[in-house]
Amino acid sequence: MRNLLIAAFLLTISAACTVGPDYERPEVYTPADWTVSYEAATALIDTAWWRQFNDPVLDDLIATAITNNLDLRAAMARVDQFLGQLRTTRSEFFPQIGYSGSAFRQDDTDTGLSPPRGEYSDYQGLISASWELDLWGRIRRSNEAARAELLASEAGRRSVLLSLVTNVASNYIILRGLDRQLEISIETADTYRDSLRIFNYRHTYGTVSQVEVSQVESEYEDALQTIPEIESQIIQQQHLLSVLLGQNPGPISRGNTISQLTVPAIPAGLPAELLEQRPDIIQAEQQLIAANARIGVAKSLYFPTISLTGAFGQSSIDSDRLFDSDSAIWQIGGDILGPIFTFGDIEGQVMTSEAAQQEALYNYRQSILSAFREVEDALIATTKGRERQEAQGRRTRTLETYSRLAKYQYDAGTTSYLQVLDANRSLFSSQLDYVQNQTSTLVSLIDVYRALGGGWVNVADGMLQDSDPVADADLP
Repeated sequence: MRNLLIAAFLLTISAACTVGPDYERPEVYTPADWTVSYEAATALIDTAWWRQFNDPVLDDLIATAITNNLDLRAAMARVDQFLGQLRTTRSEFFPQIGYSGSAFRQDDTDTGLSPPRGEYSDYQGLISASWELDLWGRIRRSNEAARAELLASEAGRRSVLLSLVTNVASNYIILRGLDRQLEISIETADTYRDSLRIFNYRHTYGTVSQVEVSQVESEYEDALQTIPEIESQIIQQQHLLSVLLGQNPGPISRGNTISQLTVPAIPAGLPAELLEQRPDIIQAEQQLIAANARIGVAKSLYFPTISLTGAFGQSSIDSDRLFDSDSAIWQIGGDILGPIFTFGDIEGQVMTSEAAQQEALYNYRQSILSAFREVEDALIATTKGRERQEAQGRRTRTLETYSRLAKYQYDAGTTSYLQVLDANRSLFSSQLDYVQNQTSTLVSLIDVYRALGGGWVNVADGMLQDSDPVADADLP
């Protein structure tokens, strides 16, 4: 009965005395002008938004990237490392049981022992156990920190997944924009080539001057020089996408043109609670939790470590009698180890852990501030990009009219070809600018989803063939 009372007392102390601060989530300022309902916004960002572009090729590229991307595979391996560390830390909650065996022969005739035993053998086989009593919460705080570090690594993996999906989508949009710019450049160069052939013919018969021929040739060469530049960018963009897909650089399949892509919907304002789903914010908070727990681990060093030990086995000088009942041996005891003078060692570790906790706190708050900025920047870039694209579209249509009328006037002999060239030059530049604005607006829209994080990462995560190690783990 006495032993039971002692054990109950020790367990009570173990449960109550956990040194170090308990984690409390820091207060964070939330913008008050995000007015869209949580449900309405969640319905948009918790879906596979890239499928709303209605381009099966883009869907296939993202699926391939999720399966084959090497950065994502490396992030998954990092999660497994922290899962192993957590399991190692959790093992300290339980007695450590092992075994040992020995066999040797010895002669103590000349050792001066009285009486000497002469030559003899000794055989032993033991089952041993040791158990550290977690009186001050060192093991619990270590386990708390290891669990938070595991969850932080999982959030880091999800950050890689988030960046991967958005990068594939953004770079595919950029590629399709470059494809369209190349088409415009080739069409413009072909138009100038036909005009140059006609003007050379007219110059031969003296109906136009060499000046006019040179003007047409100059515009033709100007259109030609944009083609290799855009082709170079297309090849580089394909190589970038290939690496994201986990493949050697090579051609990339195409689907819809940039004008055929359906634009996903984004609400004008968003509730701040959505940002709590961002993997980088989750990662920063888990790192803060881990750093907070490490303070308790450091402070526990001020107190003694108490361990219970025991062993049971067999010992005999005769191998044939090793397992006889009269060869049994046992041992039970306890160890206590504590500091007296450490000359600043423990104080230094506590100071280090407290400073690390402060660093993690500021990083957490900074990650939230950065998240608000990124969302606001992406939203304003999308809104203003659409306005700019609409204005650029009106300008392009006006220049198309200008170019057509200038050609009519030249054919009627009421204006010089210089005005036709000016109209065509402006139209060519405006068409390229319109595609660039169109591309930038779509990329800004993707940046909104990138900035929000959200439940769509779960959808992408479900496309992984491997199971989720954190979900499979039995976390305390």
